[in-house]
Amino acid sequence: MSGREHHYEVTVEWTGNTGNGTAKYFDYGRDHDITAPGKPLIRGSADPAFLGQKERWNPEELLLASLSECHMLTYFSLCARERIAVTAYTDAATGTMTEEKGNSGRFTEVVLHPVVTIADPAKAERAAELHHDANRDCFIAKSVNFPVLHKVEIRTES
Repeated sequence: MSGREHHYEVTVEWTGNTGNGTAKYFDYGRDHDITAPGKPLIRGSADPAFLGQKERWNPEELLLASLSECHMLTYFSLCARERIAVTAYTDAATGTMTEEKGNSGRFTEVVLHPVVTIADPAKAERAAELHHDANRDCFIAKSVNFPVLHKVEIRTES
């Protein structure tokens, strides 16, 4: 499968023009809509620390969600290949972004906290190990320049 390319498209439309565009830093809204054909609208804004609205998704949260979601889906694929039946999965992911000089900043770390329930207790150790492989194989984690760590908890149905 190597060499195959996949292309993605989204549209981000700024909806925060309050009349004068971006003429003054404190006078424009950070609101925007994220769309893609056939998918629900995502209402975005900046983080409230950067004058955005707290009830809308911000880019930092969406990056964190992308990492968590990619890890989960990669993990499911690995578990299915090894016949480990995952019956429940949640992840309360956390990320740290540090502001830097020059009105910039960067993520310095993301920690995933997957809580995974599996059907067979005998496979718990391998189920935990597969998180390392999922982190290694996740398309999004491989694309960022900061560590994506994981603190996993494996539960069994019994």
